[in-house]
Amino acid sequence: MNIIRGMHFFSLPTKPVGWWDGGEILGGRDELAGGTWLACSRTGRVAFLTNVLELHTLPEAKSRGDLPVLFLESTKSPMEFAQELVTEGHQYNGFNLILADMFSKTMVYVSNRPKGEPITIQEVCPGIHVLSNAKLDSPWHKAQRLGLNFKELLINYGDGELPVKEMAEKLMRDSIKADESRLPGICSLDWEYSLSSVFVEVDTPLGRYGTRSTAAVTIEASGQASFYEKYLEKDMWKEKTVKYYIPKPEID
Repeated sequence: MNIIRGMHFFSLPTKPVGWWDGGEILGGRDELAGGTWLACSRTGRVAFLTNVLELHTLPEAKSRGDLPVLFLESTKSPMEFAQELVTEGHQYNGFNLILADMFSKTMVYVSNRPKGEPITIQEVCPGIHVLSNAKLDSPWHKAQRLGLNFKELLINYGDGELPVKEMAEKLMRDSIKADESRLPGICSLDWEYSLSSVFVEVDTPLGRYGTRSTAAVTIEASGQASFYEKYLEKDMWKEKTVKYYIPKPEID
């Protein structure tokens, strides 16, 4: 199961989960830049990203939301795609990118931070992992809370079917913030404190900023995939679920 939280300014125009124009990509969409933060394909590929928290960003950088789309549109393996980013990763502001292929059962983590260092490429082993706005599995307050709460829910539900909506609600509406001593010290303390909880909502001079989408992608052994999203639209929370079957690959 992949559960991801989308954070943006509330005024940014986005589309909720749905099949894109060609019908091969399923996910939410940034209506300004055209990219996505989480999407999957009919063929069993999944990609999502988070921004890296940093003090300065480049306004002329390429859109990070293009990266999941480029992977889903390609036929390259997660590792092949990641290795191609080595030469162009510096053209983007800080990102964490997850690339997964369900048929080969491979998942790769890519990051272009810390700035000035070689791009990070890491194969992700099976298990529970949490990605916030730092490195994969970094011990940030919200990442640790989310990981522990997810493990507790898995234990509580045992071998039964996981209630995705209920789990997403319990996990992603957590508004407990970190003690100041646990903040990373990258930006101002007030800003970091506001962003330190799993669920974020804060007023800024540019408007309200925070969590406006929570999505969960599940793929069963049978090939049935389910994309659930709870999203904010005109100050109202709405829900949508799209289900489809991933065809098994043809063997020559």
